[in-house]
Amino acid sequence: MLTQEDLELLDKKGISREKLEEQLDCFKKGFPYLRVDSAATLTKGIVAVASEKKAYYIGEWQNYLKEEHEIVKFVPASGAASRMFKSLFEFIEKNCDELSTEFEKMFFDNLERFAFFDKLNECCKKNTGKSAVDLKKDGRYLDIVRNILNKEGLDYAVLPKGLLQFHKYPKDARTPFEEHLVEGALYAKNRKGQVNLHFTVSPEHLHPFELLLEDKRASFSYNYGAEFDVSFSVQKTSTDTVAVDAENNPFRVNDRLFFRPGGHGALIENLNDIDADVVFIKNIDNVVPDPMKQPTVEFKAILAGVLVSVQKKIFSYLELMDKKTPSSKDIEEMLRFCETQLCLDDCGTAKNDPVSYLRTKLNRPLRVCGMVRNQGEPGGGPFICFNADGTKSLQILESSQFDKNDAGQMEIAKNATHFNPVDLVCAVKDYKGGKFDLTKYVDYSTGFISSKSKDGKELKALELPGLWNGAMSDWNTVFVEVPIETFNPVKTVGDLLRNEHQM
Repeated sequence: MLTQEDLELLDKKGISREKLEEQLDCFKKGFPYLRVDSAATLTKGIVAVASEKKAYYIGEWQNYLKEEHEIVKFVPASGAASRMFKSLFEFIEKNCDELSTEFEKMFFDNLERFAFFDKLNECCKKNTGKSAVDLKKDGRYLDIVRNILNKEGLDYAVLPKGLLQFHKYPKDARTPFEEHLVEGALYAKNRKGQVNLHFTVSPEHLHPFELLLEDKRASFSYNYGAEFDVSFSVQKTSTDTVAVDAENNPFRVNDRLFFRPGGHGALIENLNDIDADVVFIKNIDNVVPDPMKQPTVEFKAILAGVLVSVQKKIFSYLELMDKKTPSSKDIEEMLRFCETQLCLDDCGTAKNDPVSYLRTKLNRPLRVCGMVRNQGEPGGGPFICFNADGTKSLQILESSQFDKNDAGQMEIAKNATHFNPVDLVCAVKDYKGGKFDLTKYVDYSTGFISSKSKDGKELKALELPGLWNGAMSDWNTVFVEVPIETFNPVKTVGDLLRNEHQM
């Protein structure tokens, strides 16, 4: 039973009663597992661009940049950095200056190599009267860690990854936010010299991002010959999901309904608000210093070149079907294109009305996704899956989307040769120049339920379909192999000591 206060909260968040009931129903019914046909591989589903074709696709993208097109780089950047410092939190909890783990010894042995060291030094001097170097000599390791994590110091316990200093340069240090600006200038600058970037951030961190932008914009514009047009948005409260208790009753805190953010899949709403022809999507922490950027810049241009080449062909087919009734030869060619270029299998559903099938399947958002060979890195992967309409298509799946009790499905998951580094280039307008409504291409049955806690009490949380998973389920998809050099995420603070993050 909803109280008046509940109704007011729903209204404030922009969530209808029907939407709330749908969410509660999801907890009761659960979500079905996807039926997976096979892993996408270089044999079927993933394209390896031949050396002689790389220049062609780069040229296609460079030609596209010379035309009147809106290009945006979209970066989810709201994630807190707290998980990066898990081992340092554990060190503080021990409340002892003794270094007892391999990580602790490695961290302090290499303290001076971190890009944030100079700022840390200043904080230590201000708060303890001693530099970080002197504190280290004295064995006062707890004081150093407190100055990294606490508000009086760097405040890295609460800041988002995008605002942490990742890379040390001769004259300063750069955050991932700054590295994304530079990246954008290297492969997404339009004919007017503009680089459009959009970051999704937490409301409490919006102002620090804006301050950093204003501090760096002029120097970056000068150094990289670009005008930076940067916008921000926050995850919409209308995409929050209600939590429930063990009996699937609404979880309450002080008698109020308790809502949680719906996960990165909620960002399909933010992406849908962007007016662009092509959108690059990449995670905030997957950046490298300038001397290591070349492979990333090259393959971003290749992915974008593949995108515009495939889109050109799709548009020509849709225009052909508008102009005339396609011949059987035309139909055969288009069906073959769907099968060979988009890895779409109609599974016999196109037999009765192939033109209708082709119109439906071709006139959809298009994405080209980089895929990296498995190296034991965590993350989702590329698969060929059955769809609700009886067809098969390419999908990016997380491990949680596999039925652990189905040996056959788990065998398919085990045989995956590549994983998803979150390296997407998307075309979000149709062949007439109209914007696709991206919310119409979400498979809402691909959400999932997770166990969480609040104030020591167990609860169940509802995660929306992931942004590059179920939220893009009904898109046309092309998977392209990209080298491991393009994938350099920072999951722990120790990752910043890897060669690819050092100058």
